[in-house]
Amino acid sequence: MRDGSQSANVSFTLSDKIRIAIALDDMHVDYIEGGWPGSNVKDNIFFKEMKQHSLQHSKLAAFSSTRRKSVTPDKDKSLDEILASGVGTAVIFGKSWKLHVSDVLKVSDEENLNMIYDTVSYLVSHGLEVIYDAEHFYQGFLSDKEYALRSLKSAEDAGSATIVLADTNGGTIPSAVSAITREVSGAVKSKLGVHMHNDSGCAVANTIAGVEAGAVHIQGTINGLGERTGNADIVQLLPTLSLKMGYSSKSSINLHKLKDISLLVDELSMQGSNPRQPYVGANAFAHKAGVHADAMLKNSLSYEHIVPELVGNKRVILLSEVSGASNLIWHAEKLGISLTKDNEKLKDALSLIKKLEEQGYEFDSAPASAMLILLSKLGLYNEYVALQGWEVVSNEKISSATVKTEMHTGTGRGDGPVNAIDNAIRSAFGHMCPAIMNVRLIDYKVVLPGKIRDTESIVRVLTEFTDGSELWRTVGISQNIIQASVQSLLDGFNYYMWLQNRKAKPEVQDTNRVQ
Repeated sequence: MRDGSQSANVSFTLSDKIRIAIALDDMHVDYIEGGWPGSNVKDNIFFKEMKQHSLQHSKLAAFSSTRRKSVTPDKDKSLDEILASGVGTAVIFGKSWKLHVSDVLKVSDEENLNMIYDTVSYLVSHGLEVIYDAEHFYQGFLSDKEYALRSLKSAEDAGSATIVLADTNGGTIPSAVSAITREVSGAVKSKLGVHMHNDSGCAVANTIAGVEAGAVHIQGTINGLGERTGNADIVQLLPTLSLKMGYSSKSSINLHKLKDISLLVDELSMQGSNPRQPYVGANAFAHKAGVHADAMLKNSLSYEHIVPELVGNKRVILLSEVSGASNLIWHAEKLGISLTKDNEKLKDALSLIKKLEEQGYEFDSAPASAMLILLSKLGLYNEYVALQGWEVVSNEKISSATVKTEMHTGTGRGDGPVNAIDNAIRSAFGHMCPAIMNVRLIDYKVVLPGKIRDTESIVRVLTEFTDGSELWRTVGISQNIIQASVQSLLDGFNYYMWLQNRKAKPEVQDTNRVQ
């Protein structure tokens, strides 16, 4: 958590840090490096507040550097803050690379070794477990192997329980990490760990190489947050080490929590989720091509390296112009509808979906709209909500909308035209379909795909809805942004009403008779 907080454009509040710590404990990580209490007030308060929370599986650790030059440990305020934090574990970093000793610390080689020894022994004498992070170790080893190893020896002789080799510049490649770590593992008696940065895109691979070479302690961050391009992503490392390499942790990591904690950190860091993140991303088990979907229905091992539920994720079959019949069959089965590939109505629906994609629709992001097409072709659905016309008037303060049906006129006001038209639709149909009042619009996106062939430029609107339990997404396109929004909204309400009707009258979907 300490290194992750050092990401550019990331600033966790005190409550954020506490929520993340509790979630990490729930996932059963062995150590939570909560912060550097001597560097800022927030981290100092964090450790005081964490005394009110009893961690069940994790050890809370505080971070600091070795003592300042020309100062004894008992006179170093940063070390005093670690003692005052009440933690049982301290993570201390020191210099292994002579370049940093001479150019950054500006001390002699021997003074640097004394700073490492004095700091570790001081904290150990106060009953703390000390994890020593050898900063820039791989660079130091390549520059002066003997001195780099002496720096580790200083920490080990002072009582450090774990020695961590850090690729702080993130420029080492896996083969070098493997060779150096293996050599070091034969030279130290303490437990060996690795701490990798991702500047060359190798942080996860380097960590795995380090483990294979003898490291038993790994450091990383959720979602790979960290300085510059980040640290090794724990979310990728844990399932790889556990499911693919057979390693286990002392506290039995709860892999089922991986996606949840990844999303939590995304939310609190306000970075936005990476849909392509291995294991937990929204696309990690998403299959789009018809060939893939067909194979998945026959045997999920054909295109998935693990069962997605093991890491809290789920399988998704997308719908688009590259889809085949199997893609639609999968979605139909989710709705309790059994279909075969030779179903002519299924073929008609697939043909129409492909045609609409060519016109600018995007169904992989809006499967509910695609399913309305299929349900209509199968004779299982007719529009519940249909409009004959609409009108919106807006100014800088308020928007007003009117919608008309054969029987009713609905009006609505809102902060903008979409909010107003949404309220007007509910006004027109709420009395006959009360359930639509339970529906909330939780996301609304406008995409400008440009011209489709020789037509005028269009607007694509993607809308996400929920009723508190179900979640669905729809799409509308038009040269008019309000018209596209109306289409997407109507699809959203119609899909919800179909779901409600299915629950109320399940017999209307005799799936064995749908041919």
